Amino acid sequence: MSRPISEDDLHAFVDEALPDSRRMEVEAYLESNPDVAERYARFGAQRDALRAALGPIAAEPVPLNLNLRHLVASRRRSNWTGWRAAAAACLLLVAGGGSGWMLRGIGMDRPAGIDALAQEASYAYAVFSPDGGHPVEIAAADSDALLRWVEKRLAKPISLPDLSGAGYRFMGGRVVATQNGPAGLLMYDDAKGMRIAILMRPMIRRDENAPMAKHREGDVVGYAWADDGMGYSLVGGLAAADFLHPIADEARRQIRARI
Repeated sequence: MSRPISEDDLHAFVDEALPDSRRMEVEAYLESNPDVAERYARFGAQRDALRAALGPIAAEPVPLNLNLRHLVASRRRSNWTGWRAAAAACLLLVAGGGSGWMLRGIGMDRPAGIDALAQEASYAYAVFSPDGGHPVEIAAADSDALLRWVEKRLAKPISLPDLSGAGYRFMGGRVVATQNGPAGLLMYDDAKGMRIAILMRPMIRRDENAPMAKHREGDVVGYAWADDGMGYSLVGGLAAADFLHPIADEARRQIRARI
């Protein structure tokens, strides 16, 4: 029997530090506990925002006065001021993989409506599109099973747009947790391996119908809209920015025609 899901497991899940077998157990737990999934989705969003903000700093060479060998030598020569070492350690920890624990209790302004959907789509794309091993949970070959899974979790009928006319092959998808409940994430790629994705979920109390609008979060660009209580955002990297609008128009046309 598998051991119960602990808070340590949940924070390791946020930090993408779980082995595959345990990750699948945690995902199953979050699917059946939407309140917990929403809370830990916020931690993940905060982690990604901090990584985006601190990434350029973390990528810089370590200053000489913070080099470990230099610190050891300096400690032998004189007492090292404690707060300076703590500040350096905190910066490296937040920029790296330990942010799940560090971020507990930190509040952030939460966007709402179509703006929240756009942000959620950007974060989901940033997490899953670079994944070489598990970019999707259910592959395109099992699209019927994927469709049933997403519809069950969203309690809404959905459509899987065919974007092959724009040069993008359907890879498959998954259910992801967002700040506003479960969402379906559909992944596509082109002949060069460039990926785009569509995130869809029910809209809650706001923007149940919204015109298509462009959005950008860091290096992720997208177009978000809502029809009859369902929100959608098609997102991709900067390299695809010039091509996303007509693809989003085609995806919206197909969804409207099928639902």
